[in-house]
Amino acid sequence: MNSESVVTVLCGLAILVGVAGTVIPVLPGSILIGASLLAWAIWGGAGTAGWVVFAIAMVFVVAGMAAGAVLTGRKLKEHAIPSRSIAAALVTGVVGMFIIPVVGLFVGFAAGLLLSEFLRTRNISTAATSSWAALKATGLGMLVEFGLACLAASTWVVGVWIAANS
Repeated sequence: MNSESVVTVLCGLAILVGVAGTVIPVLPGSILIGASLLAWAIWGGAGTAGWVVFAIAMVFVVAGMAAGAVLTGRKLKEHAIPSRSIAAALVTGVVGMFIIPVVGLFVGFAAGLLLSEFLRTRNISTAATSSWAALKATGLGMLVEFGLACLAASTWVVGVWIAANS
């Protein structure tokens, strides 16, 4: 196995982790995909095709990161959910990750968000409604970023196939 093959396999594994990281917050996401694409373009031995794949796939990566942030931010503003509620949810999500294996991050995030919104509004119904809206907004952002990360990964797979058959 030559060095280009090793680079291709390692970049493929890193891209796979990056795609998973768009929906599993404890893993690196789109940034890892971008770094892996760059590494493959430099050391993967695909030449010009590697740089073309890098450019096309990076459009998907950047679009996914931007769309995820914009969609989530817009929905949070629309429902008047303050940043401190999201920060509290992130902290309790990290704590939950250590308390409840596998699902603790998600449970902790949701519980922290609900508690923060309840403390802010002093009404459980209003807190539940705004928390649900924030969870849906976060999920939508993750879904869009995941879809575009999959497109970036697919672009890389096509690039590897083209490079291998040239």
